[in-house]
Amino acid sequence: MEVHETYDKYDKYAHEPFAVTVDLAVLTLRSGVLHVLLVERGHEPYAGQWALPGGFVRPDESAETAALRELAEETGLGDVSNVSGLHLEQLRTYSEPGRDPRMRVVSVAFAALLPHAPEAHGGGDAVQARWLPYDAAGPLAFDHDRILAEAHDRVGAKLEYTCLATAFCPPEFTLGELQQVYETVWGTGLDRPNFRRKVLATPGFVEPVPGAARLTGGRGKPAALYRAGTATALHPPLLRPPREGHPA
Repeated sequence: MEVHETYDKYDKYAHEPFAVTVDLAVLTLRSGVLHVLLVERGHEPYAGQWALPGGFVRPDESAETAALRELAEETGLGDVSNVSGLHLEQLRTYSEPGRDPRMRVVSVAFAALLPHAPEAHGGGDAVQARWLPYDAAGPLAFDHDRILAEAHDRVGAKLEYTCLATAFCPPEFTLGELQQVYETVWGTGLDRPNFRRKVLATPGFVEPVPGAARLTGGRGKPAALYRAGTATALHPPLLRPPREGHPA
């Protein structure tokens, strides 16, 4: 039996149709504060409410392609495939029945960390797009509060094992500026001497800038300057302090 004969007997209408969407939790640092990209919905359901940017996957594209398209439209970056420092990864699939009142919708969610983010430009049917402080976001439409919280946790974990944090620093930075990135994303303070010791003990994480220093305020001596090293992964990892209610 030829393959096309087998396909001819398959009834594609035997199952109830459903839609596939992508949702993006895009995080950045603005003026030392963690921000998330949100859009104001222009139509029902949830008209007038803030939501994560996203949209339906077109018949001729993959979820990853749809995510890049939506990210480009909502950030105004244009082609984002080669944006320096952009970290985009698939978070998980959200498929609970009833998560969208219109029909059965399965969403492939992505987490993104974007340094030096431009002003947002809402696309599609969004009324507007804005970078809003992470702590002020919500309640969001659909199940986007859950998606955002899980994306934040994933991004925080990425900083434990990769050198992504250096992308949010100037080309030459102090260890205090690097520590501020970690504290902002993790939402907790870190012990300065301990942080410094761990960073400098991690091969390839940062490199000293010979002879360079910067006054950082106060009466102490100028702080030494560093630049991003050649490593992409941290060995050993720089682990977050345990959170209240979570085991160490």
